[in-house]
Amino acid sequence: MLITIAVLAIAALALTTQFGAVLVKRAYPPQGRMIEVAGARLHVVELGPRDAAGPPVVMLHGASSNLRVMQHPLGERLAKTRRVILIDRPGHGWSSRDRVEDSTPAVQSRMIMEALTGLDVDRAIVVAHSWAGALGLRMALDDPDRVAGLVLLAPVAYPWRGRVGRYNELIAMPLIGPLLAHTITLPLGTLVTTSGARGVFAPQTMPDDFVESSATQLLLRPREFIANAHDLVTLKAAVTAQAPHYPEITVPVSIISGDADKTVSTAIHSRPLAATAPHARLIVLPGVGHMVQHAAPDLVLSEIAAMADRIVQPTTGTDRTAPANL
Repeated sequence: MLITIAVLAIAALALTTQFGAVLVKRAYPPQGRMIEVAGARLHVVELGPRDAAGPPVVMLHGASSNLRVMQHPLGERLAKTRRVILIDRPGHGWSSRDRVEDSTPAVQSRMIMEALTGLDVDRAIVVAHSWAGALGLRMALDDPDRVAGLVLLAPVAYPWRGRVGRYNELIAMPLIGPLLAHTITLPLGTLVTTSGARGVFAPQTMPDDFVESSATQLLLRPREFIANAHDLVTLKAAVTAQAPHYPEITVPVSIISGDADKTVSTAIHSRPLAATAPHARLIVLPGVGHMVQHAAPDLVLSEIAAMADRIVQPTTGTDRTAPANL
């Protein structure tokens, strides 16, 4: 009897998850077009004039999110004067990847560069948030001729103490991970999505419409939740391997972080990176948490503009630190 009840409960949760995933996909359909690359199918949204002066701006989102996190409030404002390319990272949003194991910045860098080739983009400014900070750094290491500059927002760059959450580790495990993702993740996640997003914004207040406007619930679909978990559990080893090469980065780098960030420590990541990358500029915002693009969008946009100017007139020295300005 207990086994029968358990089987029925699992079946009911699986059906609930399947139905819920259908509703989420209908609520947040793709906004752009799909580009086939080796090992993935990437969802890309292009904004702004294609013939705008200067290199296009490629915007990359972090973990547990999708391109809409970069579209609002940055992408649409930036597109008034520049060509902007927003990409759902492989396995996230409406992008898929053939192998869930293709979770590292090195692999995703190759996929994104291939997509940019398909878009006839030879060189771009890369704006990357959080997890994607490691991805942007990987792109600059692997393809320095194609990355004109980096603007990193609360980036992950170095290994850290601790783990990435026991539930993510469980989801990344064979058998048990897919079982959990296809049964309890969506129902449970629906209950905690808003509170979890508030925690990422803290100490700032999350915009009332953020969960809706950012299509955060796309994360709760089984395939994306599994991909996200693999991205997180393999990240520490990836940055451990690439961090010793940061002195080799030749492109200008602007780093914007908050000193109240409890998600990605500025002391562990941004400050050491600014002291290591040869042409780095660091801005630390007092009292600001992880979502710096929401806390100080005007400042971020001005740094992107300044990056474009630095590319036109390359720096002759090292610019390690800039004063915070809110």
